[in-house]
Amino acid sequence: MSLLVVGLSHRSAPVSVLERASLHADAQCKLLQDTVAAEPAAEAALLATCNRIELYADVDKFHAGVAELSTLLAQHSGVGLDELTPYLYVHYEDRAVHHLFSVACGLDSMVVGEGQILGQIKDSLARAQDLHTAGRLLNDLFQQALRVGKRAHSETGIDRAGQSLVTFGLEQLAAGADVQTWARGKKALVIGAGSMSSLAAATLARAGIAEIVVANRTFERAERLAEILSEGDDTDVLARAVPMDAVPAELTRADVAVSCTGATGLVLTADAVAATVEGRTGAPAAVAVTDGARPAADAGPIAVPEGAETPLPGADENCPLDLSSVPTGFSVMGEAAVAGMDAATLEQHGAWAAGGTAVDRPRETGRPGAGTDAELITALAATAASVGRIPERRRPEPVAEVPRPQPVLFLLDLAMPRDIDAAVHRLAGVRLVDIESLAEASADAPMAADVDMVRRIVGDEVAAFGAAQRAAHITPTVVALRSMAADVVAGEIARLEGRLPGLDDKHRAEITQTVKRVVDKLLHAPTVRVKQLAAEPGGAGYADALRTLFDLDQETVASVSRTENSTEKNRGPA
Repeated sequence: MSLLVVGLSHRSAPVSVLERASLHADAQCKLLQDTVAAEPAAEAALLATCNRIELYADVDKFHAGVAELSTLLAQHSGVGLDELTPYLYVHYEDRAVHHLFSVACGLDSMVVGEGQILGQIKDSLARAQDLHTAGRLLNDLFQQALRVGKRAHSETGIDRAGQSLVTFGLEQLAAGADVQTWARGKKALVIGAGSMSSLAAATLARAGIAEIVVANRTFERAERLAEILSEGDDTDVLARAVPMDAVPAELTRADVAVSCTGATGLVLTADAVAATVEGRTGAPAAVAVTDGARPAADAGPIAVPEGAETPLPGADENCPLDLSSVPTGFSVMGEAAVAGMDAATLEQHGAWAAGGTAVDRPRETGRPGAGTDAELITALAATAASVGRIPERRRPEPVAEVPRPQPVLFLLDLAMPRDIDAAVHRLAGVRLVDIESLAEASADAPMAADVDMVRRIVGDEVAAFGAAQRAAHITPTVVALRSMAADVVAGEIARLEGRLPGLDDKHRAEITQTVKRVVDKLLHAPTVRVKQLAAEPGGAGYADALRTLFDLDQETVASVSRTENSTEKNRGPA
């Protein structure tokens, strides 16, 4: 059997695809059960977070395993296989181990070095154990991943390379300001009471937020989180719980709202947020124009501030072209505007446009006259009038920039699929940070020097895990060999008793112990050595050699493996 992972994450797929492919709790359980029921897989575990969905399995066939796991992901996510396939990645054997260890250390996170992923890996293992889909391989893999992640955080400064997604999101809301200064005195609404929402609430409390209101579909969980926040020794935040239907009213009082629920639909719509802003400012939350950005081509004419200079036909000094017949509003200063002119006129216009001085070049005999030029320009003007204004290159028109007002409401959406309508990004008076904008903001984040140290730790741990797995692979064969030897000893002692019926118990026990010691000594060196050899790359063949040399029964070896695997499936998480 071999380790295989098929998945997609923020590195391989856009947020829109991750959002559609996200799985609720029941779907995750059903996916695991269907995976182990499929022919190629014997074990399965699922790592599903807000920015990754990865299915791990122990398979006996690579290509069949990839096809089956990809199909199951598509079926349970509801995203068509053809659409999902371009965003999937596949890791096999050592590469799969390397990937999970990197994930556990935070190297593959949206914010490098964040530690929340360790809790998510632990939850994934616990789910697989509860469903009895994790056997020896995945138990060993996920528990070792937890140990590697803890080692990376304790032995290096990887925590300095990044923060949790919550902290990073709050930094984006603060837009470069100190988070504690920005948060001080504000009122926050936290929607949801799960692990991410709880982390957000605790982070806000430590940042100095004045009041936190927790809303959740299960009111008791909201009460419990509010109670924990109120009783915290390191904060003096006021916290209270409200039912989910109180969110619209509480939003009108909040300065900051953080949402992370398991809802399949939107929790906050653009209309609800716009109404909140309008109620607070007294003005409609109109669609904002991003600073410095031009409206779309079909957005109508751009308003030019009064007094701004607008080029008019014929108004450019020393222009060699007669533009008196061109309709007002059309300019020939753009490149496309000189199409169709004769060579001499084009050269004169080009020289003038480049240097501002007309070229005094007499027309050659037989060249088109001024009447022909006028006709060309008139035709060009008509064309421009039908397709719109040709932009100036030499003298661009001034563009009126509408500054975006300072936000009165800050929204942080950490849910996948999203809780807050993406259209809120376009509302004036609101700053929304969601998974997609966090991905864009973190793309250029500087990498800490400690990341290299963590990568070395991951490399060493992958090699050690591979050696341990290869050594463990031969263990059932060694156990079967020792079991066969014990049977041989028992048979010979029984024969001895038949030949020496008068043998007393003391002598029988001494003879039995002596024979066992002889057998153990004969087997000790080869079994220790074969485990060492099997741990090396390419050592998988030693198990086969041992079975062949001692004529071991294949079914006996398989039964040992099944017994060990059954025991491993019930082990608790680290």
